[in-house]
Amino acid sequence: MPGTAVVAGIAGAAAALTIGLAAVASAAVFSQRLAGAADAAALAAADTASGAVAGIPCERAADIAEVSGLTLEACELDGLIATVTVSGRFGALVGSASARAGPPS
Repeated sequence: MPGTAVVAGIAGAAAALTIGLAAVASAAVFSQRLAGAADAAALAAADTASGAVAGIPCERAADIAEVSGLTLEACELDGLIATVTVSGRFGALVGSASARAGPPS
C-alpha cells in the first residue's frame, strides 16, 4: 500500500510543523510578557521618583518585576526618568527587555 506511507509522511511533517510553530508562538508571547513587565517596572520607578507613589524607585521596580515572575537586572534614575531592564527564563534561554519612563517631554 504505497498510499499509506505517503499519508504517514504527510501526517508526520504536519505534526513537526505544528510543534515548531507552537514553540515560536510561545517565544513571542514570552517576549511580550517581558516587554510589558519592563514597561510596568519603569513606570513604577518613575512614579516613585516623582513622588506620586511613596517608596524607593528601584525597589518598586523590583517588586513589579517579581510579581511578574521576572528579575530586575538594572535600574537607573536620571532625575525623574527611570530606565529598567528585566530578565527571565524561557526554557533553557534567558531573555531580557528594557524600558524607560518619565514625565512627558
